[in-house]
Amino acid sequence: MANLNAFGIVVSDMERSIRFYRLLGLNVPETPGEGHVETTLANGARLMFDTEEIVKSFQPEWTRHAGNQLSLALECSSPGDVDETYTRMVEAGFDGEKEPWDAFWGQRYAQLQDPDGVPVDLYAAL
Repeated sequence: MANLNAFGIVVSDMERSIRFYRLLGLNVPETPGEGHVETTLANGARLMFDTEEIVKSFQPEWTRHAGNQLSLALECSSPGDVDETYTRMVEAGFDGEKEPWDAFWGQRYAQLQDPDGVPVDLYAAL
């Protein structure tokens, strides 16, 4: 049986995407390789970034579509960490989709968008 162990995002601006995810605390390499960068997360899964040009090199008909088919969720250490992380990201010029709130399901929750519109949720148990 196949094991899901990697997630890929096609990025329009590699440096800006690296900055976004590094600011969130992920250990993404500073210098992109040949249009591909990846990092191994604490749980062993890989988060991969590819430029549009790389994707088009093997899938020439590829085009970017608007939508939210993929989202990422990052667990924060505390409700206060959700607030601090959201504020840090917005103050750095990234898009805040929904400010932190106490969700009815028992978590402090907030939503960002990465530079390519990928929803990124922040959460912590209340």
